[in-house]
Amino acid sequence: MKYHEAADYLTSFQRRRPKLGIETTARMLSHFGDPHLDVDCVQIAGSNGKGSTARMLESVLRRAGVSVGLFTSPGLNDFREQVRVDGRKVPKAKIAEYAAELGPCVDRLREDDDEPTHFEVLTAVALRHFSEMDVDVAVLEVGIGGRYDATSAVDPVASAVTSVSLEHTELLGDTIEEIARDKAQVAPRDTPLVTGADCAALDAIREVTDAISVGSAETDPDVVAAEIGMHSHVESDISITGPDWSVETQSPLLGAHQATNAGVAATLARQIADVDATTIAEGLRSVLWPGRFEIMSTDPMTVLDGSHNPGAAETIADLVERYDYDDLHLVFAAMSDKDYDEMVASLPPVATAYATRPDLDRAEDPDALADTLAEYAAEVDVVPSVPEATERAIESADEDDFVLVTGSLYAVAEARDRWTRRLVPVSRTRQSHVENAFVGATFDADVSGATADEPQPVDAAPDTLEGIDRRVFRTYLRKEQAERVADHLSDIGGQCYRSTAGSPEKLVATVLAGTTAQFRDLARTLSADGLGLRRLATQLEDRLDPVEPPREAGLEPLATDGTAVMGILNVTPDSFHDGGEYEALDAAVDRAEAMIEDGVDIIDVGGESTRPGAEPVPVDEEIDRVVPVIEEIADLGVPISIDTRKAAVADAALDAGADIVNDVSQLADPEMPFVVAAHDASLVLMHSLTVPVDPDRTTTYDDVVEDVLDELSEQLIRAQRAGIDGDKIVIDPGCGFGKSPAESFELIDRTAEFEALDCPVLIGHSRKSMFEAVDYADDDRLAPTLGGTAIAADRGAAVVRVHDVAENVAVARAAEGRVETDSDT
Repeated sequence: MKYHEAADYLTSFQRRRPKLGIETTARMLSHFGDPHLDVDCVQIAGSNGKGSTARMLESVLRRAGVSVGLFTSPGLNDFREQVRVDGRKVPKAKIAEYAAELGPCVDRLREDDDEPTHFEVLTAVALRHFSEMDVDVAVLEVGIGGRYDATSAVDPVASAVTSVSLEHTELLGDTIEEIARDKAQVAPRDTPLVTGADCAALDAIREVTDAISVGSAETDPDVVAAEIGMHSHVESDISITGPDWSVETQSPLLGAHQATNAGVAATLARQIADVDATTIAEGLRSVLWPGRFEIMSTDPMTVLDGSHNPGAAETIADLVERYDYDDLHLVFAAMSDKDYDEMVASLPPVATAYATRPDLDRAEDPDALADTLAEYAAEVDVVPSVPEATERAIESADEDDFVLVTGSLYAVAEARDRWTRRLVPVSRTRQSHVENAFVGATFDADVSGATADEPQPVDAAPDTLEGIDRRVFRTYLRKEQAERVADHLSDIGGQCYRSTAGSPEKLVATVLAGTTAQFRDLARTLSADGLGLRRLATQLEDRLDPVEPPREAGLEPLATDGTAVMGILNVTPDSFHDGGEYEALDAAVDRAEAMIEDGVDIIDVGGESTRPGAEPVPVDEEIDRVVPVIEEIADLGVPISIDTRKAAVADAALDAGADIVNDVSQLADPEMPFVVAAHDASLVLMHSLTVPVDPDRTTTYDDVVEDVLDELSEQLIRAQRAGIDGDKIVIDPGCGFGKSPAESFELIDRTAEFEALDCPVLIGHSRKSMFEAVDYADDDRLAPTLGGTAIAADRGAAVVRVHDVAENVAVARAAEGRVETDSDT
């Protein structure tokens, strides 16, 4: 079974059915060999906050070194987002394998008139994947209630009920007490249930099981969790106090309710793995949960929040009112079965409201929403497209206004495209540029602008993609957007190929091909079109006429054409190539001066090895290694980078004269982006899975470039949210960090595609083990490193990070055509 067939199969199941119970899920798990018995499972139930709590718990446990499977719902765009292992979506290849494996069991269930729901099937697939990946703990967000939920087919080692309110009364009961007792059925056998419920709900839970209560001091809980102030516009200060432990930290999930959720997650982490307070604090601060009061911009302040019931709307109102703003611009959509009248009534006064709807049958008609919004907003516009409504709200807002997109997580997903959509330039590389264009989907090449739900082989791709002045881009669009773009591009003689085969569930993989002139025409047309395509028009214009922004804070060498050379200066005893050579201060300074003589553009000082098996270096020791060197070389006339994954080391190094932070850990230290922002410094943000490198950890990439782009884009949002200027960020795809040699070569070969992130690209490949298979010269991998530099420079890398400066400077200049002649001397 191919992935697109498996995806269609898994999404074809009914969403709800009258039958309650866990028997159907149990039968599927039995067919899979009872994978849930291989994993310690944790269930998190609740009316609100269960997804946030699950994410927090996952983050804390991973920080403690625990391998974690996470099952949440719903996904923003794709059901694969709901099943993650250590932060990574379940690969397409695994989905195809599991779907094929499950098919015979489903056939038998249908014969018994017991066809499962999509949620039941996905629960079984998630647990199958967690067993396959040998995770330590599986964190499962309960769907509805507790007693009859599919996730209750497991025997949990720990569980929580975050909150209880009136919901799904037709299934769970007509009173808070009845609903609380149903949710309490997730309680583990040997450990108290952890809950954020209070009053009557807490009393009802305690009728069913022992419980540890978490909440504000006013409710006299067992664990006191409180938000004690705003640390910054994107973080709050929280305090959690148990009987014999306490935690104080910052949380990117704002609000008193999230402090309670954090207290629940912390208590669970202590039950499961006896996690210490420092690790809990770091894990809570590192959590990422897109679409939950997510600040996407501060000019104007723009927030996305998927709250979809009156209680959550009241919470959003409280959070919005913390900010100073002039006018509130509301983009609102809701499902037809939700109490949206009460939701809107809970919000602060609205200057302009945009009634809209996501592409979903259950969504309420915008005209009906407009009637409700008219009672609370000074002005109401009906804009059927969520992306277009979001664009209009942002365009109409002044710098000191507030834009809020809320009412439905499905609407938030469509609005979020504005910040996450990537227009990837597909270049001619050693692989066919046509083959690279078709990453994630395959296309029927027979008719320009046609769509294809059935994949065709790559060699069926149209010959017209070849030719002079031909540009090819790939992206993902909403269905109506893709149709509109295809129509416009076809009208002016270009080609647009669309496919739902292999693409995310709610998106259409789209490949655009045309001449520069055709794309200029397309950009002009889209700028005046609806459907929120003005952002795509801007992206097209940027790709056609890239304007290098001024580079400051150490990135001046990147302001000109060509590839800059970053020289590695390891002041460590154990780095893989030059460990110990420059450990002494004099030797390090001499080496820096030699690199400058050889033409280096940036010097990267590192005080901790990230080679496989390297021992962590204490913060004070790392500072003692790097700061004296930086102080000595800071006035030599080249920018200085500090290679560290610790915020305290970065802070000391920047104080000593460094200009750039090179973080190979993907911002593992949650304080790091704030340190960089506070110093107005630059950041090299690298994709990595583990640091130091774990050679025993295997990772499956569907397409290494597409997957790295996807994962880095979320970290970019995080860095910019902390206050780092986008013009001061360089991205590094992370050759050798959790990638095979072949995958690392592909990252270099397709460097140009990383332009989609609108950041300069750094390639760090110097003398790495990825070259072992091609290293025929007895030069400790220097020759293949130079080959990699040539390819990276040719593909548009802004920086190469290398040990051997003179040789790589020569190669980079040759690749750019900057070769000295007699007339130059």
